[in-house]
Amino acid sequence: MRVTARRRGEQGFTHDVEIEGGHTVVLDEPAAVGGADLGPKPTLMLAASLAGCTAITMELYAERKGWDLGEVEVDVDVAYEKASPRSFDLSVRLSGELDEEQRRRLLVIAGKCPVHKVIAAETPVTVSDRIDPIR
Repeated sequence: MRVTARRRGEQGFTHDVEIEGGHTVVLDEPAAVGGADLGPKPTLMLAASLAGCTAITMELYAERKGWDLGEVEVDVDVAYEKASPRSFDLSVRLSGELDEEQRRRLLVIAGKCPVHKVIAAETPVTVSDRIDPIR
């Protein structure tokens, strides 16, 4: 799978990010740091990915178990150290009728979402050793 970021004209740091499968999101930086504030900053999209992935992971698990989660909400609070996230704090809310053991198990499952694993493990990122021209 491939994700491509393309600068949108000359305004701020706005980028259209194309995600394989026909999806597009807009990323930018706040006006206070020179962006046009036309989209969230990339580190907030990381938090959004964590929230969404956690919710989906719990929902998939509950579906397999036949549990009714009802409504699912996952909040992620991000603490920053300069421009980089220092920590992500998750909280989960469910409207379904679940017993204490089911809730405990879902918290364990929440920590197993793929995005959580990537963030917690500091997955290696390889940067190409060359810069190619845009054609």
